[in-house]
Formats: sequence, C-alpha cells, structure tokens
Amino acid sequence: MRSMQYNNSKGSNCAFVLERVKMVFPVRILLLVCLFLVPASCRHPKVSGVVRELSQAASLATADSFAPGDSVPVTVTSTFDTSSFFTSVPIDSVVFARMSGRSYKDGCPVAVEDLRYLRLLHRDLSGRTLVGEMVANKSIADDLLEIFHALYDAGYPIERMRLIDDYDGDDEASMLDNNTSCFNYRRKAHMSSVSKHAYGEAVDINPLYNPYYRVTPAGARIVEPAAAASYVDRTGDFPYKIERGDLCHRLFLEHGFHWGGSWTRSKDYQHFER
Repeated sequence: MRSMQYNNSKGSNCAFVLERVKMVFPVRILLLVCLFLVPASCRHPKVSGVVRELSQAASLATADSFAPGDSVPVTVTSTFDTSSFFTSVPIDSVVFARMSGRSYKDGCPVAVEDLRYLRLLHRDLSGRTLVGEMVANKSIADDLLEIFHALYDAGYPIERMRLIDDYDGDDEASMLDNNTSCFNYRRKAHMSSVSKHAYGEAVDINPLYNPYYRVTPAGARIVEPAAAASYVDRTGDFPYKIERGDLCHRLFLEHGFHWGGSWTRSKDYQHFER
C-alpha cells in the first residue's frame, strides 16, 4: 500500500485516513494503531480526532463481532469502551423474522416502528460478561440502556438475556430458563387484559428466582414459573434474588418504573413496568 502523509492544510485528509484504515486494517490492528503508534503524533488536534474516531470504530466493530449469548473476554472489556455494547436500534427485517408469530402476533397493540432492539452486556453469577438482547418500547429503551449499563458496571448478576422468541414466545419456558426479557404480546397472568409486556413497557428480571405469586379467593396457590415455588419465601438466601432497596430495585424506581414485588393482591418479584 502506498504511504499516506498528513496534510495540515486539508482537513478532509482526516476523514480519508480514517476510512482507509477502517478498510485495510482488521480490528486488532486498529487497536495497535490507536494504543501504540498514534499517541506519539497526537500533538496535532486533527490527528487526535482521527485517533478518537479510530478507537470508536474499533469498539463498535468489536461489539458487533459478538453474538447474543456469547461470553466477552476480559481482554476485550478492559480494552474497549463497553458503551459500544449498549445500543438501541429500530427493528430490522432479521429481528422481526424471529419475532413474527412468536412474541409479535396478529392483533399486537404496538406498532413495530415503536419497538427497539437492544443489545447489552450483563454478568452472570460467576462473573462472566455476556452479550444480551432485548426488544422494548422506544419510550423506555434509553432508560433500559442506562439501567442495565449501571447493573453491568456494578457486577449485578443477571443469568440470561435472550429474546423470548428463542422460546417460541412461551413465557413459562423463558422464566424456567431464568431468562430476562421485555416485549411479548400476551395477556396478564390468569386475566383477560393485555400485559404491559405486550407494549414492551415491562421487564422481567431473573424470573426463576423472582416468581409471580398469588392466592385465589378459593385458596389455590399460583406460582409462575411453577418450578419456582421454593422462591416465594423471600426470607431465604438464594442467588439472583431481587430485594427491596437493592441496586436493581433502586435503579428501576429512579427511572419511573413500578415493581411487582410491591403489589398487594399478588406479587411479581421479577416484574418492573412503566
């Protein structure tokens, strides 16, 4: 490749250099350029701008190289800006193909244009960093990015975060797998009215360990997921438990959400809605 020289009189050279390097160098080489080669040349502000753009481009390219559910090595999270892993975009045809007939069914009360596809980072109980995904209403998308970024930075454990469409839109199956999710067109549990999840305005966090629970007038005990009966007793000590006043609870309330664990007729410890 022919060498390229920086021309102080032509600011357009910065953009040219940026695009040229993006095309020629893979992400790891970009990183080397940013961290080892360019700092010596950072005396000129335009070159510094190029370095920042290169770093941002490398972070975004790196984030895009990981699929939902992938584990992200510490070497990546300690090198790149993790903000590039927290994104919100309109629903594209690929994501909608996963949703259609599963979470997004005929009669859905919210338009696809009002939903957003979120990519996030979260840590499981062992401390691994994982790539998560979620579909949410655009009205709460930015709040969710802030909340989950803060939870990630604090090491708050969330075991799994995949689209509920990976469970064919089956809420029970998703909860049983302790999967954190948001949008799903369905009714409220044991009721005829539409759930806030149908609008993408509610989130269920670590649902296996934070079940929905109520007692019917006839005295029947309802627990969802059914396998979570032992976690109805909130005095116990167990992983992934949401408690009043913990970081997850505080962050959601600070962003205007209401917690199902505060309800009186039933308890939905996994549930935050707005």
